[in-house]
Amino acid sequence: MVQAESLTKRYRKAVAVEGLTFGVGPGEVYALLGPNGAGKTTTLRLLSTLVRPSAGRALVAGFDVVREPLEVRRNLGLVNGGMRVYDRLTGREVLEFFAGFYGLKGRAFREALDWVAGFLFLEETLDKRVMEMSTGMRQKIVIARAILHRPPVLLLDEATAGLDVFARRALLDFVKAYRDLGHAVIYSTHVMGEAEEVADRVGFLHRGRLVYEGSKEEALALGEGSLERAFVRKVRGVA
Repeated sequence: MVQAESLTKRYRKAVAVEGLTFGVGPGEVYALLGPNGAGKTTTLRLLSTLVRPSAGRALVAGFDVVREPLEVRRNLGLVNGGMRVYDRLTGREVLEFFAGFYGLKGRAFREALDWVAGFLFLEETLDKRVMEMSTGMRQKIVIARAILHRPPVLLLDEATAGLDVFARRALLDFVKAYRDLGHAVIYSTHVMGEAEEVADRVGFLHRGRLVYEGSKEEALALGEGSLERAFVRKVRGVA
C-alpha cells in the first residue's frame, strides 16, 4: 500500500528527512514516532504529494508520488491535528463540497454519505452547522472528509492534538476500525501511549532519520513494556 525507498527532503542546507525506507501493508497501522521536529510531518507531506522529494521515491497504492500525483491523491486520505472546516456550513454541506473533488455526485455522493455517516455515527449531526458542534464532532467531520472516497491509504498527523479525552478515545477507536476494513494507516504522533494502543508496527524517527523499525511487540520488549523507553534507548544508542 505504501512503500518508501531512500526518501529524502532537503531545504537548502537543512535536511528534513534522509534515506527513509519503510513499507506499510493493507490492514496495518504503522506508527511513525518522534518528537516535534523529527521529520514526521515532512514525511507525510512527501507521501501526500504536498512537497516533492529531493531524492528517493515513494509509492502510494502502487502510484508514484512524483510521476502520478493525481492518482496518489485519489487513493489517499489525510487528517492533520487542528485541521479546520467551514464553520457556517452544516456537516452535510461540508462533505458534499469535498465530495466534488473525488467525483462523487448524485447517487454516488448519497451512498458515500450513508456509509461514512454510519461508520462514524454521524447521522444525528450532519444537519448541524459546524459552529454548533463539539470539538469531537468537528473532528469526525474532518475525518469523514478524508475517508468519504474510501481511500485504501490513510495518513494521520498528530490527529489528537487539541482533543478532549472523549474525542481522543473516539479517534483511536476509529483508527483501529479503519485498519480492520483492510486499509493501510500511517499514524504519526509524539504520544507514545497512543501508538501502544493502535499500532501494529512502529518506526522511530529522530533528526530526520529512521533509527528503528519493527513490530510493536518487538519495540515494547526493547523498552521493557514502554515505547517511550525503547525510543530513548535507540536514540541514545543504549540498545
